[in-house]
Amino acid sequence: MAKRRLNKQQQWRIQKIQGERAARASRKEKAIEAEAGELGPEIEGLVIAHYGQQLDVEALDGDGQGQVFRCFVRANIDSLVTGDRVVWRQGKNDAGVIVARCERNNLLQRPDNFGALKPVAANIDHIVLVIAPEPEPHDNLVDRYLVAAESSDIPAVLLLNKTDLLTDANRPAIDALLARYERLGYQVVRTSATESGKQPSPEVSALVQGQTTVFVGQSGVGKSSIIQTLMPEEAIRVGDVSASTGKGRHTTTTARLFHLPIGGDLIDSPGIREFGLWHMTPGEIEYGFREIRPLIGTCKFRNCRHQGDPGCALDAAAADGRISPERLKSFHRILADMAEQQARGLTLG
Repeated sequence: MAKRRLNKQQQWRIQKIQGERAARASRKEKAIEAEAGELGPEIEGLVIAHYGQQLDVEALDGDGQGQVFRCFVRANIDSLVTGDRVVWRQGKNDAGVIVARCERNNLLQRPDNFGALKPVAANIDHIVLVIAPEPEPHDNLVDRYLVAAESSDIPAVLLLNKTDLLTDANRPAIDALLARYERLGYQVVRTSATESGKQPSPEVSALVQGQTTVFVGQSGVGKSSIIQTLMPEEAIRVGDVSASTGKGRHTTTTARLFHLPIGGDLIDSPGIREFGLWHMTPGEIEYGFREIRPLIGTCKFRNCRHQGDPGCALDAAAADGRISPERLKSFHRILADMAEQQARGLTLG
């Protein structure tokens, strides 16, 4: 098919937009140069925190090694997140300019309230998904986090916190939930930040030592309490579960990287009550379920919707126990929610 030719008005509009973008980038560069002044040699650094157009960067070499500098970002560099390794140059008044981003091992992203992908953190060794007896854990929310981790190729660990709140009433359901994930090969750890006091529990210490870790999970499960035991000198606010609703209050506002006294790094990310996956394709959702992944492409029909279609490989796997009813139900719900969100976006658009 031949390319559609643009008329003069369309060509003028494209040139105008490109010119405006170039002008904005030039103004940004001039503002950076005015603020930072003459720049020193290139230094490798680690993004510790992100504040709008500026970032805190720890110098990994040079005379200021170990110190943190507030840095601007060159206009030609794409989005940077906590955990990124960068190349930067120091200017006056301890300010700096990031001139390049190093290659990432991985990137954790999530959609914001408008459906756009928002980077959360980079170069993560594993994600620790924290759940607790209160607020009650649900398969679907756990699976959303795990699908996000699998799609980013980041190992995930399930950490049951607040084990002191286990009772004869809630223990069977929680044990059954955790057993399902252990059968899938996920590491499951149990602990209680409350019982460990001001010191990290042995279970948590073993998880984070020598690793770059991100704690995720719905609000109220005790992420901030665990982090406080790992970083006792940091002023991290701890939120109680709302007595009236049983839902947690958000206690952190921006992702920040901490060096742990016991060794390893920790990225503290904002509390996430819901983890939407509507930016993904059905194929990516399939990939995010470990037991479904080997079955991709094995259904009788290529356009199988996995909703009771004839010859569906997922239904056959569920019938012989290779997929648990709970996980298959969760898979169907995620697909349905994703389709609903995408349809809503098309309607609004």
